[in-house]
Amino acid sequence: MNRNTVNHKKRMLAGLPYIADMGGLAQERMQCKRKIWEFNNLHPDNASRIPELVRGIFGSAGEGAYIEAPFHCDYGTNITVGKNFFANYNLTILDVAPVVIGDNVMIAPNVSIYTAGHPVHPDSRNSGYEYGMPITIGNNVWIGGSVTILPGVHIGDNCVIGGGSVVTKDIESDTIVAGNPAHVIRKITSEDRDYYFKNRKFDVMDY
Repeated sequence: MNRNTVNHKKRMLAGLPYIADMGGLAQERMQCKRKIWEFNNLHPDNASRIPELVRGIFGSAGEGAYIEAPFHCDYGTNITVGKNFFANYNLTILDVAPVVIGDNVMIAPNVSIYTAGHPVHPDSRNSGYEYGMPITIGNNVWIGGSVTILPGVHIGDNCVIGGGSVVTKDIESDTIVAGNPAHVIRKITSEDRDYYFKNRKFDVMDY
């Protein structure tokens, strides 16, 4: 078997070594770039079109999905987001493998979600083969600013990822993590519901 006799898109989505410029993949990325260009250059007075354009980029997007420009991705069609998805400025998703994001996920500015990777050895890396490993993010997750999520990671429901973290391993549900590499700070409990910031309690009743 060699690079000229295989389906590189099928291999890419299966987590197998593939060549990014073969099998029509370069053309698919160009189609995505056109959609991204339209999205990132949308006039502010036309912001009502954002949900429509997001649905046109992503493979699937739930009701209320919204992104602040600029945004970048490779294919778009490999990204699935749930309802009430919100991403702030400068989100980058390298979606050479599936990226599945649940409901009510909030993403702060400058977050990077990378499914893509390259072999460690330079000879293998220079061969042109690369790979992608899927990333999943559960429901009700808050991802802080400048977080990087690396290939193959699963983040459970209700998690909080501290700003600047580099997530290299799976994260259990109901967990706060931070750092490089990200590590567990503590679990989220029912007592947290009464606080909006550190030791500051809500002074309103409808939270």
